[in-house]
Amino acid sequence: MGIKVFNTLSNRKEDFVALKEGHVNMYACGITVYDQCHIGHSRQAIIYDVIRKYFTYKGYTMTYVRNYTDVDDKIIQRAAELNIDPIEYSAQKILEAESDLKELHVDDADFSPKVSENIVEIIELIKGLMEKDFAYSTKEGNVYFKVKNFSEYGKLSNRKVDDLYHGVRKEVDDDKEDPLDFALWKSAKEAEIFWESPWGKGRPGWHIECSAMSLNLLGNTFDIHGGGKDLIFPHHENEIAQSEAYTGTQFANYWIHNGLITINGQKMSKSLGNSITIKEAISKYQADVIRFSMLNSHYSSNLDLSYEEFDKSEKHLYYFYNTLLALDEFILKNKFTKEVDPSKIPNSDKIESIEFDFQNAMDDDFNTALAISNFF
Repeated sequence: MGIKVFNTLSNRKEDFVALKEGHVNMYACGITVYDQCHIGHSRQAIIYDVIRKYFTYKGYTMTYVRNYTDVDDKIIQRAAELNIDPIEYSAQKILEAESDLKELHVDDADFSPKVSENIVEIIELIKGLMEKDFAYSTKEGNVYFKVKNFSEYGKLSNRKVDDLYHGVRKEVDDDKEDPLDFALWKSAKEAEIFWESPWGKGRPGWHIECSAMSLNLLGNTFDIHGGGKDLIFPHHENEIAQSEAYTGTQFANYWIHNGLITINGQKMSKSLGNSITIKEAISKYQADVIRFSMLNSHYSSNLDLSYEEFDKSEKHLYYFYNTLLALDEFILKNKFTKEVDPSKIPNSDKIESIEFDFQNAMDDDFNTALAISNFF
C-alpha cells in the first residue's frame, strides 16, 4: 500500500507519487523570528519532522527545506525598541529557535534559508515577473503583483477574484493599480533596513520570499509544500500565483496544511496571557510528552491544549514506557533469541500486527492519532 495524502489544492485524498522516484522534495514555511517560539510553532515543526521521518522509514530519500523569515515589520519594530540591527536581532532569535526545536527532538532541515541571504534571488524573481507583465512598480518605489493577470488566482483557497473585492476598499494613499494586488517589494521607510534594487531602496514583501527560496533550492516544481491552515490565504495563494506566473508550470504537487492550536478554547495571545512558549513547556515536560500531545490528534485538525492535556500525555507515556520496560525484562528473563518459538510468546499475533497496523495508519495521510490508538 502506498502513501495517501490529503491535498488542499484538490481538496481530496490522493495517492502520493513523487516527481523523482524514491525521492521527496518538501518545503515548509518556517518561523518569523520576532519573539520567542511558542507551542504553535512546535506543532508545525513536529508534524513535518514526523512526515519527513516517515518518508525516510518507507525508503525515500528527502530534501527538506524549512525557512526563517528574518526581515519583517515586527522584527524591525522589536529591533528598534532594543536599539539593535534587525538582522543581528533575527540571528539571535534564530539561534534560540533552533535550540528550542532541538529540545523537542526535531531534526534540522536539510536547508534553512533566510530571507536576508536571498535578496538577489528575490530581486531576479520580481524582475522576471515584471518582464512577463505580472508585476509593476510605482513612483513610490513599491512593486506589486497583478492579481487579475493570473487567471487561476484563488485555486488553493477556493476563492473567486470577484468575491474578494467585497470588503476591500482602496486607501487614499495606496499606490496600487488594483486593491487585490499584493506587494513584492516595499520601499524603505526612513531609518529602516533596506537593500538596493532597480526600484530604489527597500525590502521584500512577505510572499515573494518563500517562492524565491523554494524555487532556488527545489526547482520550478517540487513534491510537497506545507504550512499551517492560517497560511492558505493569502500567503500560499500568493506564492502559487507569483511562482507559476514566473515559471509557467505547477509550483507544488501536494499542499499539506496542519491545524492550529488554541489554549483552553482561546487563540493564543500575549494580551490574554495564554501564550505558552516552547521554553516554558520544556521546563515542565519532557520532549516526548509535548510530541505525544501534538501527535495524538490528526495533523489537519485544530488542537486545544492546556497543561492538563500535557499531564494526560505524561500518564499515557508512563504507561507505554512501563510496558516497554516489562518487555525488556521478559525478554531478558526468558533469554529469547531471533530463533525463539512464536508459540512461547504471549499474544504473538498482536506482535506480528504492530508494524502492519502502524504502516496502515501512517500510509493513510500520516494518521498519527490512529497509530497511537493502535499502540494502546
